[in-house]
Amino acid sequence: MTLLDEFVDWYLKDNPVRATLLGAPGFDRTLGDFSEEGFIRRERTAELWLDRLSNADPGPSLDDRIDLELALSYLHGEVLTARWPEWRRAPAPYLDAIFAAMFTPFQQRLSPEPDLVEAAIARLGEVPAVLAACRANLSPDLAAELLVTRGLGQARTGRRFLTETLPAQVADPALRARLAAAAEPAAQAFDELVAFLENFTAGGTWRMGEELYSGLLRERELLGYGAAELHAKGVAEWEALNARMNEVAGKLGFDAWRPAMESLMNDHPPTLEAMRAEYEAETERARRYVRDRDLVTFPAGEHCQVLPSPEFQRPIIAVANYLAPPPLSTAREGVFFVPYTPDDFTEEQVRQRLRTNSRPQMPSIAVHEAYPGHHWHLAHIGESSRRIRKVFRTPYFVEGWGLYVEKLMWEQGYYDTPETELAHLDCRIWRAARIVVDTALHCGEMSIDEAETYMATKASLSPGTAKGEVNRYCAWPTQAPSYLTGAIEIEKIRDEYTGDLKSFHDRIAGSGGLPLGLARKAALG
Repeated sequence: MTLLDEFVDWYLKDNPVRATLLGAPGFDRTLGDFSEEGFIRRERTAELWLDRLSNADPGPSLDDRIDLELALSYLHGEVLTARWPEWRRAPAPYLDAIFAAMFTPFQQRLSPEPDLVEAAIARLGEVPAVLAACRANLSPDLAAELLVTRGLGQARTGRRFLTETLPAQVADPALRARLAAAAEPAAQAFDELVAFLENFTAGGTWRMGEELYSGLLRERELLGYGAAELHAKGVAEWEALNARMNEVAGKLGFDAWRPAMESLMNDHPPTLEAMRAEYEAETERARRYVRDRDLVTFPAGEHCQVLPSPEFQRPIIAVANYLAPPPLSTAREGVFFVPYTPDDFTEEQVRQRLRTNSRPQMPSIAVHEAYPGHHWHLAHIGESSRRIRKVFRTPYFVEGWGLYVEKLMWEQGYYDTPETELAHLDCRIWRAARIVVDTALHCGEMSIDEAETYMATKASLSPGTAKGEVNRYCAWPTQAPSYLTGAIEIEKIRDEYTGDLKSFHDRIAGSGGLPLGLARKAALG
């Protein structure tokens, strides 16, 4: 066994929920250790691994060196974020783990239903302890009110999710009844957490600060620049896209792109289910288009479902998202989740969600989430022989790839009207606005109200969607800029690549979801 194999084994053992999502066997009956001692132990062990691997022999090949540098970039990120312990600041680490551990195995179905139920019952038994750890670990001095409120919205969905939604995934009546009964103590623990969070006084901040933000860009993402440079890139990209979009809007009879997009967004599906059905049709159209033009090699057995977003996501995610096939398994089926609204949304809030998923926008979104975007890419990773690259990936490549292929499909003629071209550019300018806002928010240069106004006026987001987006940026620093930043870097690498388009796509996407500096090495040598 190599040192990197030992490192991956440690990671999977100490992160059993993540191991389950990746398809590693043997971890599906525990949620892991969420105590203060558990978090501190993991932080210290990451430091030891960083020291150990920093002095390791990388091996003879380029791939071996890339694998080692991937491990080091992950560990640098862990050591840096230990200064900003989310487990003391927000309920998210606890809630996300529970929801993912309960929901995803039934979505992926890697085991027979009786085994899935037994594993879920075992994990349900640990939910009260995990939520008790959440209550114990949250620090009034560090936790931010925004992050606590965000967690409260998630926690309020817990009882219904565990006692109704989860058992509904089980076909066998006897097993369904067993699961529902086992869920009651966990549901009670969620009720207690809701009461706790409703009365919790948080005095901390969600702003990460420029020093740590820039450190993550340089040491985890291997970008070679910090927050200020990234902010400037976002401003410049927004300005260039703004000029180009105004030109396209002129073809539609408008003086500027904003009123043009407002008009286009009136052409939307009438209901949430109609939106899902139209996304399903668009996803299949994109798949045929990619195959007909031989842009990528399709993995055997891949399939992308198009489903409503699970209810526990709806209070915190306002846009489409994707659940990948577990790369450590042989499964190649993923899920494109269509952004349904929470049950308590008003008719007008639902209409605004439909408007931000209008018919002209659907081609770009389906391309991004499915073909040849996230679904194709993450199914393709499953074919890799490099185990560590199936375990560790960065949004700067994964989301960058999703936005890169949006532009690729424009180059290939997929957006064949001024309306769909403008919507494609709107998806890109929205990502430029994300760079500007995320860096400004976490470096203390923009308030939440200013950020919401910026997103609602510099991109074609409704005020409600802009609010949800900004809330997400506050909770997940450095992620929002990953889309356009990654796309631009991938486009630069393609410009230097000497082979054909299909071989470039297979090579760079097949190398994993590497930090962009490593992706360059993998593609170009």
